[in-house]
Amino acid sequence: MTLWTADSLRAATGGTLPGEAAVTGVSIDTRSLAPGDLFVALRDARDGHDFVAEALAKGAAAAMVDRNPPGVAAEAPLLRVADTLEGLRALGAAGRARCAGRIAAVTGSVGKTGTKEMLRLLLGALGPTHAAVASYNNHWGVPLTLARMPADSAFAVIEIGMNNPGEILPLARLARPHAVAVTTIGEAHIGHMGSLEAVAEEKGSIAGGLVPGGIAVLPRDSEFFPRLVAIAESAGAGRIIGFGHDPAAEVRLLEAGILRDGRTRAVLSVLGRKVDITMPAMGLHHAANACCALALVEALGLDAARAAPALAAYAPGAGRGAPREIAVAGGTALLIDESYNAAPPAMRAALQTLALRPGARRIAVLGDMRELGEFSAALHAGLAPEAAKADLVFCCGPEMARLHALLPAEKRGAHAADSAALAPLVKDALRPGDVVLVKGALGSRMALVVRALTESIS
Repeated sequence: MTLWTADSLRAATGGTLPGEAAVTGVSIDTRSLAPGDLFVALRDARDGHDFVAEALAKGAAAAMVDRNPPGVAAEAPLLRVADTLEGLRALGAAGRARCAGRIAAVTGSVGKTGTKEMLRLLLGALGPTHAAVASYNNHWGVPLTLARMPADSAFAVIEIGMNNPGEILPLARLARPHAVAVTTIGEAHIGHMGSLEAVAEEKGSIAGGLVPGGIAVLPRDSEFFPRLVAIAESAGAGRIIGFGHDPAAEVRLLEAGILRDGRTRAVLSVLGRKVDITMPAMGLHHAANACCALALVEALGLDAARAAPALAAYAPGAGRGAPREIAVAGGTALLIDESYNAAPPAMRAALQTLALRPGARRIAVLGDMRELGEFSAALHAGLAPEAAKADLVFCCGPEMARLHALLPAEKRGAHAADSAALAPLVKDALRPGDVVLVKGALGSRMALVVRALTESIS
């Protein structure tokens, strides 16, 4: 189905494009580009203009550029704009403007992507739903998601993140959601923000993008709930829906537990109606995310109880806690791959979940958390009580050395300078029946440990 025509591309971006075009998708990466895509030549670690020729050779319908790309003929289908990032933003704004569907936007210190994926399922049970294929939640990810949105989408879910102050509000205004949610307030990026209060202010600013009278879904259990309410009300929110364990929460998590087969079951009260859900994902944080997601369904004016059975298909994505069996000497072990990211609240939740797992030994393999600034030492050391619930703990990186030193001697597996050095130590230590959690910030490269553990045993 045609997503953009040459005329609509020119109208959206103010750019020039010769001839006709039938664009069926939007791409910023030639590795995942499909024939018919519009390739947008962004500048990041590499200049996308250097890949325009490759994109066209792979079948791109056109390429958005702001300079002459090397190796490309003058008559090539080039959408010429003043700046490609601004051009992508303009295309995202046009994608949002032409869509009459209901839009939800999600932010929070942790749980954004999980909640977004739950909403994809919940809303998808009620109508055509658009959401990003990955954690596209930054200055290029949000406009890319909007630019890819089919005009006839009944619903869309936009994930919005930040690393520094002032990043959320412009993206929220671009998305113009009918409902917004803050999953939780925690220490993620606190090194850039300076305090939890500043994190709350930034996360709460998502309400500034609401359409008039829109609804804000906020974490009732958070100490920052009153401040988040004040921010949302000052932004013009027509209603606040609180979620969480708190008795005053309108969408309340009544009980949650882990079944013997590893699934998570939760019972909620959704605006006074009892809703029972079971998900093939282990962890009480999944129940909290489901509480937020169901509250957002109600905020969009839909029936959460009707949509709730769709969560039976929810499972975390790659690097976000999906379990898999791996071969070890003499048998198999269970790997929980949480290598994609790690903020202190998510690290604590993962360690708490590991403690609930049945197994011969529960082993935690932990890499440094990032962007914690002056709070880093205390936040790494503060993981010691949860980490000590594991039978054995392996650590890598200078910050995790602080945690490792605080553990009882019998709990210390090993500490290494980096994940590459730690990987063989963990692999040699595993025995049949073990459950091993691997978690750390993306920059800690804990995926190297996962890769080593999933290699065949010789």
